[in-house]
Amino acid sequence: MGGARRTRLYDVLDAAARDAPDAPALSVDGTTWTFRELRRRTDALSAHLAARCSSGARVALLAHNRPEYVAAYYGVPLDGRILVPLNQRLHPREWADQIVRSGAELAIGESDLLDRLAAEGEFPAGRPPLAAVEDIPWDAPATPHRETATDSGVAWLMFTSGTTGRPKGVRLTHKSLLAGIDVSASGRPVRPGDVFLTPFPLCHVAGYQVMLHHLYRRHAVVLRRFDAAALVEATRRHGVTSLSLAPTMLEDLLAHVEADPAAREALRSSLRVISYGSAPMPVPLLRRVGDVLGCDLNQGFGMTELSGNATFLSPADHRTAIASRPELAASAGRPGDGVEIAVIGADGTTPLPPGTLGEVVVKGAQVTPGYWDDPDATAEAFTAGGWFRTGDVGRIDADGYLYLVDRLKDVIITGGENVSSREVEDVLRAVPGVAEVAVIGLPDPRWGQSVCAVIVPDGAPPDGAELIAACRARLAGFKAPRRIEFADALPRTGTGKIRKSALRAQLSEGRPEGRPEGRPEGRPT
Repeated sequence: MGGARRTRLYDVLDAAARDAPDAPALSVDGTTWTFRELRRRTDALSAHLAARCSSGARVALLAHNRPEYVAAYYGVPLDGRILVPLNQRLHPREWADQIVRSGAELAIGESDLLDRLAAEGEFPAGRPPLAAVEDIPWDAPATPHRETATDSGVAWLMFTSGTTGRPKGVRLTHKSLLAGIDVSASGRPVRPGDVFLTPFPLCHVAGYQVMLHHLYRRHAVVLRRFDAAALVEATRRHGVTSLSLAPTMLEDLLAHVEADPAAREALRSSLRVISYGSAPMPVPLLRRVGDVLGCDLNQGFGMTELSGNATFLSPADHRTAIASRPELAASAGRPGDGVEIAVIGADGTTPLPPGTLGEVVVKGAQVTPGYWDDPDATAEAFTAGGWFRTGDVGRIDADGYLYLVDRLKDVIITGGENVSSREVEDVLRAVPGVAEVAVIGLPDPRWGQSVCAVIVPDGAPPDGAELIAACRARLAGFKAPRRIEFADALPRTGTGKIRKSALRAQLSEGRPEGRPEGRPEGRPT
């Protein structure tokens, strides 16, 4: 986007409010704000905080999706303060832990959530003041002091989802978030007249996509939570052209519209593209999307530390996968503009040739400068050459497409052999009666780790021996699960990622809630 150089997140909103003040900027739960209204409320929040917090203060936000959340995206960092979004799905003790670790001077939130925080949160040195969202003077006239922010100033402090351990506080600067927006603009181009919808929790880094559309003066629609019927209605009401969904959400949406021809027509009449992430989708599901919804697909790979997505599998790539190159559907795509991707070896420095498995590393302006108050974790996260270590195992083919194989911490070492959990999951997912599966490694006194599969059945649980046999028919014997467990559902983050760390903890401590007794089967050979 042309115009003056942007140094603060607020510059995106300010430019849009000057160019298109009366255009719709944001709709949440039936409330629509224009760009002028969003800027006014952003300014009011900044002025309110200036009277309550010091410069550089961390301000925690505990709320469900609501329009004020987006005002906080821009308004908290406007005068150099730092927004600390808290995941409303966590336990109050976890909220308190993140407030304490961030050193937040104030927590803003919805009254019922703040009540839970006050009643159940643990604050060893005293709890900071709490401010109800409903009590903020959002409509007060305000001309806030606007300190000149530097590119390197921290705008958001976002805690990771904790899929591999205790959540870490990621420092996201104005520079990294603005770069993340620009990278996504190259991989997910915004077109004139686009209307974007997201059901993702705004406490996740996925919310940067709202600002991507504001950069182009486009309307962003946010659902309070994912609900297929509500999504269809919002699409009909606002003329949504672009969706962002997790694969599990997309499957639920397909099931809904396949049973409701009117809903299907409502989506087909305006929807142009669906963007997804968290996991690749098989070609049959890609075809089903095209047949049912008649729209394109775009995949993105990213993480909190990358301020959003870094690689993209374009609509053209998806069409190629369906028509002639099905293996491409398993790819995470190619880097966006300004992003460097490489794969390094076990020594942590040597770039590997195309097709070789190694750890995926990233360079670019969108990369975090490190973790909050954790120099050791920051040092571990970067190579000597300045590459950020994603913790993903993957390969890059001769055409530059990235293929993710597994998380480093999800690679299971059993009897001295490496097992990719994703490889085993792919086999089990094809067995009739398996709706979802997660494969993890559990401590084993003889083998170091043993392979365990947690299955969400589609109806009656399939026979454990058949599941083991299916793996042995396609994989080496040591890769077959020694233990099969069944569950009603898999624990997930708000963006749909399976929380394997939670599964490992549950199975180490006892039986996961809501599942029948597991049946240990088989042994590695």
